[in-house]
Amino acid sequence: MSDSEAAPGSAGQSGPDRTGGTVTGAAGSASGLAAPGVPLPDPPKSGQPVPEESRWHAAWRRVVTGNAIISVLAVLLAVIVGSIMIAFTNPEVQEASTYFFARPTDTLVAIWDAVAGAYAALFRGSIYNFTADSFIVGIRPLTETLKFATPLIAAGLGVALAFRAGLFNIGGQGQMLMAAAAAGWVATAVDMPWPLHMLAAVLAGIVAGAIWAGIAGLLKARTGAHEVIVTIMLNHIAVYLLAWMLATQGVLQAPGSSNPKTAPMAETAVLPGILGPQFKLHAGFIIALLAVAFTWWLLERSSLGFRFRAVGENPAAAKVAGISVGRMYFLVMVLAGGLVGIAGSSQVLGTVTSGFSEGIDAGIGFDAITVALLGRSTPLGVLGAGILFGAFKAGGFTMQSSQGVPVEIVLVVQSLIVLFIAAPPLVRAIFGLPQPDGRPRRKRAAKTSKEVAA
Repeated sequence: MSDSEAAPGSAGQSGPDRTGGTVTGAAGSASGLAAPGVPLPDPPKSGQPVPEESRWHAAWRRVVTGNAIISVLAVLLAVIVGSIMIAFTNPEVQEASTYFFARPTDTLVAIWDAVAGAYAALFRGSIYNFTADSFIVGIRPLTETLKFATPLIAAGLGVALAFRAGLFNIGGQGQMLMAAAAAGWVATAVDMPWPLHMLAAVLAGIVAGAIWAGIAGLLKARTGAHEVIVTIMLNHIAVYLLAWMLATQGVLQAPGSSNPKTAPMAETAVLPGILGPQFKLHAGFIIALLAVAFTWWLLERSSLGFRFRAVGENPAAAKVAGISVGRMYFLVMVLAGGLVGIAGSSQVLGTVTSGFSEGIDAGIGFDAITVALLGRSTPLGVLGAGILFGAFKAGGFTMQSSQGVPVEIVLVVQSLIVLFIAAPPLVRAIFGLPQPDGRPRRKRAAKTSKEVAA
């Protein structure tokens, strides 16, 4: 291109910008409206309006450049990698691959049978068992999924709420353990009628989780201590504190027993089933749904939630606007711990009613971090992510028992989801999606090359 044909907005040239105005010299390049090397559409003729983007094109652009699509594609990529692992670990595939060049179709059929059989078993174990004799028996896997999802949803909300305020609540394990200890003590040592006993036990778990998380929030607000370090230390303290409680008569250990386990929960404190005795789904799921509604209202409709989000976006600007940043840190951690406490209470009062030991958290405190990330720290997103991970937990056992697929593959798939969510540019590059700035990768590369050459 000759100097006379230089792109509008380049140094020493004047020309129309994207909005129909005029940018002159280097100012156009500096403003980003007419970057050198980026082709622009033909400028509209004088008096003609700039053509507007169509409604459908704008909607599609918002979809492909948004964050929600990353979560969906991260799950898809993780499932694809899981399929490869299933195929490699399947004995029939390994046997057929020994004579692949003689009969390649045998290997392909074996791969299909292994992968399809594994995910069909996952569906039967988590959604609906289409081989069952009746609808009641067939729908039981879905109730198991919701049962596993209940503590994940509640704990995920606690992590997500802290995320929205700019805090990384990695103390879900400790908050769950303290909530389980408090709810378990009320359920075994206090004599009250139903439903007061049940409500008191649930409330005790919520308060214990809130207090345990509030310690980290208070230290963050008063001393600036990093919440990640503090919550990790509180996790260790909670583990050993619960171990002491379970080994001490008169605290949590079952009377007359030397095993580190509590007595069975009193019937008046147990969360009732919501679909009948043939299902294990309990009222904790209803409490988790109420927690989702409360968190949505808190973040989207309340002034306190607005202050949480303002602090999470920019603490310095929030402070200038008159918001007490330290107070918000303390309050959000208290509320987050209370939500995680719901998870601990539901484990004790709804799932492990025969008594619990040190492993009551079952890794849920750390799985909640994954759920919050996959749900993009939104209440409805956490609800969907919790149900998805509940399906992985429920269906993983069926995959292992019926297809011989190692249950660890399900854990690998969950870990890969986190990996892909943490790397949005990688996911967008794999699927060829545009970056959020709206410019294709090829054009940005051309711009960079030209700038380097200049």
